[in-house]
Amino acid sequence: MNAKAQTVDQNRTDFDDKALADMVACPKCDTLHRLVAVAPGQKARCLRCHTVLLAPRDSAMTKIVMLALTATVLMVAAISFPFLTLEARGLTQKNSVIDAILAFSSGLMLPLSLVIAGLIVVLPLMRLAAILYALAPMAIGWAPAAGALQAFRLAEALKPWAMAEIFIVGVAVALVKVAGLAILTIGPAFWAFSALVLITVLNDNFMCRLTIWRTLESRRPHL
Repeated sequence: MNAKAQTVDQNRTDFDDKALADMVACPKCDTLHRLVAVAPGQKARCLRCHTVLLAPRDSAMTKIVMLALTATVLMVAAISFPFLTLEARGLTQKNSVIDAILAFSSGLMLPLSLVIAGLIVVLPLMRLAAILYALAPMAIGWAPAAGALQAFRLAEALKPWAMAEIFIVGVAVALVKVAGLAILTIGPAFWAFSALVLITVLNDNFMCRLTIWRTLESRRPHL
């Protein structure tokens, strides 16, 4: 009786684990849904709030990697070239993103400088690097790299803290106020940063996270 009871309990546990593995919770309203096969180009929506749960696309992995690479190149350009040039009373001053960070690097303002550097440069670059590490091997047909799940989890955790778009909005507001006091010349870094923000938003909207999680789970080596 004990052996039979243990077998029944084990079968029930295996069935429950398999049933739970096929379920997904809506990120907005937590309604549970059973996963179904969704063809590329189609969308699976939550029955209650209509949030998109699955939206696979053809060559999505390659496109996400290409957008992340483009964003990385633009970030390097944004911190390497002049951002703005100010001319007032015969004086000219060129400023870069690094200059904006170092402006608060003395005395008690040093922590603010570190926070600015982290939010607009370091964390966005870390997130892009994590996305590339997690997805680039699969985009070229390889198995996921070791720690790909952790890398993509890190990329998702960093998303609210990578604030490049907040920085560019703040700069735009400042330009309106300063325009009457000095002659402003927008440098190449400004346009690189603006393009970076647009590409990052496009990449985030294009990315189907549930599909990526499922792909990482299915393609990782099982020892």
